[in-house]
Formats: sequence, structure tokens, C-alpha cells
Amino acid sequence: MSERRRSPDGTLARLVAWGADYAWAAERQLRHLVRRPRLPAAAPGSRAPVLLLPGIYETWEFLQPVAAALARAGHPVHAVPGLGYNARPVPESADVVVEHLERTGLSGVVLVAHSKGGLIGKRVLLSAVSDRVLGMVAVATPFTGSRWARYMLSRSLRSFDPRDPVLLALAGELLVNECITAVYPRFDPHIPETGRLEGARNVELPLSGHFRPLGHPLLVVTVVREVARVESERAVR
Repeated sequence: MSERRRSPDGTLARLVAWGADYAWAAERQLRHLVRRPRLPAAAPGSRAPVLLLPGIYETWEFLQPVAAALARAGHPVHAVPGLGYNARPVPESADVVVEHLERTGLSGVVLVAHSKGGLIGKRVLLSAVSDRVLGMVAVATPFTGSRWARYMLSRSLRSFDPRDPVLLALAGELLVNECITAVYPRFDPHIPETGRLEGARNVELPLSGHFRPLGHPLLVVTVVREVARVESERAVR
């Protein structure tokens, strides 16, 4: 067997990771259609509430493994029904989240986001309800866009082009980056640029994929730990 074939960073390994990634995402979509699971109930305690922000064309079920672990740790877990499949432009989606926070009265919240959800969350941190939010843990978010976006047929997906004006304007807002923890896999087929964010707390994990890492125990443990860190550090400020 050649060195290229054995290497975890080789082309074959990446193709396998890409296929497994899409299979995991397809299973999540099917689960939503068939089961429609409920949000997990939190264990007794008074931990900070968590608001889930899924990625584009996703529902909260993509974050279910993380949500279940957070609930076991005592965090009340919430979703935003108004997001639907999250296909609106980022500014409109952020407005939906802001309205949800205002209507429900949630405060002292930690946002837990995947992909596009991290962009939405950053807009929320810049909004009039930012005082209700302690911070955000964003997983695999294209903060600087993705080079593949320009080739997408969907206008919603093309909005992740690094040259997109909305994305550029959001990237230029640096002050709230210190409130964000960016967690991202070593290899993300959708975001070759990685989910690193300048000025944020950055955590790279030795994982591959864009969707599948959401179910990996290492990522789940990392997100729970980072939510606890945000809660302890930001709540006293």
C-alpha cells in the first residue's frame, strides 16, 4: 500500500471522510422527517440556558448529540422554531433569533451554533439584545467564507463566497470576537479555510468532516466544556 493511501491526509482518506459526512447529514434529515424528536430536558440545576443555532438547510436535530450532553450537564436547551430550515439570508435569520429572545425573555444565554448558525450568532451578538447573551460556541462556521461557495447553484449557498458584502461586513466586526469560541475540525471539506476566527478562542480538533463531527464524543465533550467556560467567565463581567 502506498504512503498516499495510508496517510490520513491523503486524497482517498479525504474522499472517504466526505462521503461519511454526507451520509451522517442525510441520516439527520431523515430522522427529522420520521421521528421529530423533542428537545432534551435538562437535569436539575441552574446552569445557563443554551440556544441552538443550526446551519443552512438544517434543523436543531443536527446538534442533538451536543444538545443531549448539555441537557445532562444541567443546561436548559432551546431552539428557534422560526428559523425553519434556516435558508434565509444571515441578517434575516438573525432578526428571527432576536425576536425569539425578546418574545421568550431568555437571558444569560450561551449560543451553540453550527456552520451558518455561527454567522447568525455573531449578528445577534452585535444586536440590541446582546446583553441577553453571554457568548457563543460555534462549530465549523465559515467566518471568512468558503472558496467553494461561488460554484453553488443555490443563491443561499453562494452567500458564503468570501467576497460576499454581508459576509465581509460581518468579518469586519471584530469587537465581539472575544465572546466567541470557534471549534472546528482539522479537515472540513466545505470550509477549506477552516472555522478559525481572529480574536476568538480557537479550538481545532483532530477530526474530519463538516457534519459528522457533531456526533463525535470529542467534539461533544469540547462544546460542553466550552459552554461551561463561557458561563463561568462571562457571567461575572
